[in-house]
Amino acid sequence: MLSATLLGASNPPAGGAASSDVIYATAGAVVVTILLMGPILLYKQGRFPFIGKLAATAEKVTGLPGWAALPGTFLAVTLLIAVFGMYWDISLHIDQGRDPGPLANPAHYFILAGLFGVLLAGVLGLALSDKPTRTSFQIAPGWFAPIGALMITACGASSLAAFPLDDIWHRIFGQDVTLWGPTHLMLIGGASLSVLGAWALHAEGDEERKAAGRALPTWTRFRELILAGAFLVAMSTFQAEFDFGVPQFALALQPTLIMLAAGIALVTSRVRIGPGGAIGALLGYLAIRGTLTVLIGPIFGEITPHFPPYVAEALVVEAVGLLYLRGRDAAERPITFGALSGLGIGTIGLAAEWGWSHVWMVNPWPASLFPEGAIIGLIAALAGGLIGGYVGRCLTPSVERQEAIPRVALPVAAVAAVGVVAFLIPVNAGSHVKAAFNLNVRTTDDGRVATGTFRVDPPDAAQDAYWFNVTSWQGKDGPAHIDKPERIGPGLYRITNPIHVDGTWKTTLRLHKGRRLAGLPIFMPADPAIPVSQVPVQSHMTRSFQLDHSLLQREQKKGVPAFLTLAAYLGVGGISIALIFVVGWGLARLGRLGGKPPRASAERTGARKPKRKTGTRPATA
Repeated sequence: MLSATLLGASNPPAGGAASSDVIYATAGAVVVTILLMGPILLYKQGRFPFIGKLAATAEKVTGLPGWAALPGTFLAVTLLIAVFGMYWDISLHIDQGRDPGPLANPAHYFILAGLFGVLLAGVLGLALSDKPTRTSFQIAPGWFAPIGALMITACGASSLAAFPLDDIWHRIFGQDVTLWGPTHLMLIGGASLSVLGAWALHAEGDEERKAAGRALPTWTRFRELILAGAFLVAMSTFQAEFDFGVPQFALALQPTLIMLAAGIALVTSRVRIGPGGAIGALLGYLAIRGTLTVLIGPIFGEITPHFPPYVAEALVVEAVGLLYLRGRDAAERPITFGALSGLGIGTIGLAAEWGWSHVWMVNPWPASLFPEGAIIGLIAALAGGLIGGYVGRCLTPSVERQEAIPRVALPVAAVAAVGVVAFLIPVNAGSHVKAAFNLNVRTTDDGRVATGTFRVDPPDAAQDAYWFNVTSWQGKDGPAHIDKPERIGPGLYRITNPIHVDGTWKTTLRLHKGRRLAGLPIFMPADPAIPVSQVPVQSHMTRSFQLDHSLLQREQKKGVPAFLTLAAYLGVGGISIALIFVVGWGLARLGRLGGKPPRASAERTGARKPKRKTGTRPATA
């Protein structure tokens, strides 16, 4: 397999890339930046008309101004490349461990290409805008930039900055083999929020199209539905550890993140697009995530990513629109609509996802997760619905509002969204639990494997557990696998499938119950790069559970000075907060135009109250 060859080093570095790789990667990044940005700078000086011709072609096809049409189309392609690279990268880390270097992981090339494309799309939007519009922002005398282009540029710059910062982070703290590492979240967050920037740019371009009296092509209607689906994918990327079945955080975070994503993305889509918007977003999401699953699992032979379907949530949002709005525009009452949709998502939608978890999720949601998972999921759905209503309101600047929006609605929703996640983050190893194993270890064509039984003490330690499984991962010669032991007596369990106990495989018994997130090493390889010695398997052994993070993230360095840790988190957190501020500022600026009539009349695309005198509906399917 290609990835196995590229990642074939036995002990890849655990504290940052080799200096030679850093030099090569930096030189390559400089060359790529010049190649990408050079033509844009030449165009701005009037010396590269080809970009202008591309923009004119995009404008003719979409009906949108070239400064919105060309960057938006380019961004859509590059984001698909980046999200493919991200999911492939996660699967490679789960199946094969850490990278020998940044240039040795094939998925990194797709991620970098996609993120360079995000930055390029934003800069392209800035360069193509040559006159003021109702939504533009003056960044220099005679230079008026679209709000969406500014948002995309900031997102692309933030995501690309995460790559060198990630290497610095590893040098200081060691490898953090988790999606939720600070620099990983910085990278994913920038890419995800760029979709919102693209939607803002589309909305700005659509305002200009309507003001100019240009028709709306069918392709442009479909284009916005793809944007809506991409936004739901973007909001769902933070769940990826759960999708792959090796989460390192509390299970209750999965329904919480699903409810947040559904509330934000589906409500935004219904408010912005109108009737059918949530269904359109759902179809786009299923197409993208389904393709990723088929590529990474069956075709590439890596661990298969699972995903929530969001079908019930989309139907709930459309039903709320049908029953509550009664022909009115959701953008007229976005906050109330968002709250009602959130209520439906957090009850009916959550119940549907709970059932789905027993159909296709690696770790199904047990009855013992109730009522905590249901209560926190409902809070998250309500918060997501309110945020989605606000975002949708900002993306419909020409629609007249028919409700007074409380100033505290958005801050309360934001605090609730952050609060439920923060509440679920802390975990512990719990009280002392041990397990005595009676294993049959044998050699097969796939290496050494073990079967047998084990007894936990106390016997009820795993009763009503959120998950209790044997996880084997990072074996390099096969995809990771998660097996649930069969209970055959009080505290006595049988390993149902052979587990790997040699090579680079890491095999642990994992127990999650309440705030306890513990693991027990069955076999762990020696790793001189950290360094740690082997934890060998034995036919008869008794071992104790410990904090799960200490096993799954054994590459992390110990004894890092507190002041350095604080400075690193503040630095990365500060960049992320600045990015959120830029995106929030852009949406708020766009939203402040609400209720102002456009400069020319334009078509409506849905049932509307004939008595409304100002405001037009955004272009949608």
